[in-house]
Amino acid sequence: MAVHTFVPTSYYTTFGPHEPVLRIADGDTVITSTIDAWGYDARGEQVMPPGNPQTGPFYVEGAEPGDTVAIALEHLAPSRDSGWTRTRVALNCVDPDFVRTLPEMEVVFWKLEAGRARLIEPMAGLEGLVLELAPMLGCLGVAPAGGQAISTATSGSHGGNMDYRGYVVGTTAYFPVFEPGALIHLGDGHAIQGDGEIAGTGIETSFDVRFTVHLLKGKETHWPRGEDATSIWAVGNARPLDQAVQHATTELLRWLEADYGLSLTAASTLLGQTIRYDLGNMYDPAYTMVAKVAKAVLGNGR
Repeated sequence: MAVHTFVPTSYYTTFGPHEPVLRIADGDTVITSTIDAWGYDARGEQVMPPGNPQTGPFYVEGAEPGDTVAIALEHLAPSRDSGWTRTRVALNCVDPDFVRTLPEMEVVFWKLEAGRARLIEPMAGLEGLVLELAPMLGCLGVAPAGGQAISTATSGSHGGNMDYRGYVVGTTAYFPVFEPGALIHLGDGHAIQGDGEIAGTGIETSFDVRFTVHLLKGKETHWPRGEDATSIWAVGNARPLDQAVQHATTELLRWLEADYGLSLTAASTLLGQTIRYDLGNMYDPAYTMVAKVAKAVLGNGR
């Protein structure tokens, strides 16, 4: 097991079968960095055009289609003291007859210090607003199936722009392998973000990142998964929203059947009373829905 420090010099705005920037093995740790959604780095310099530029891809030795890669998120932190957000909620998040009353889209800037965020030029009513930081990755995933290169603006079975607040330090993210090496991409760091990313941004900023990868040979999964100390979850990415719910619920049922020894009858009985749904991205082309269950109700676990 090795520790790699990787300093990126180029980035991708698609998840795809790009030339790997680093080859890593099962159990290896990577220390690296990301730039923000506009392409600005830790120095505040624009090094890439906008579009959720991704660091990577990282090639996992031995990973083949039909396997799963596990990515343990060990450190996620803003690498500069500023970030930005947009000021209007997405048009699809309000009633149609309310859309014409919404303001023009603007950008505001935030000061990030001592684990908190404050507006640099507060608008009326928000002069005393202070938010506790909750750093997360908006984009995380692998190369999609079939040699596709899919925009970092959206998401799918490969992961992508899910904007789920659960991808924080202490979480392990799981992704199906579709291409040799898996080809892990990550980026779009948010210092904090509300459910759904309904304004199209979290507080966008550059990040320092550390993660460890494990290869689960022969472990077949179909959609992204995740777990933390208290819960396991499955992620569905699709539009319309009910299709995202279907993908997430199906994947969670598969997980309970394969790894927790529950029949589909037992799993359905359990989830009918204990499942929780979290909203990921509601802004971008594919919506993200997360189906979650507490480990406390799963007995001895895997």
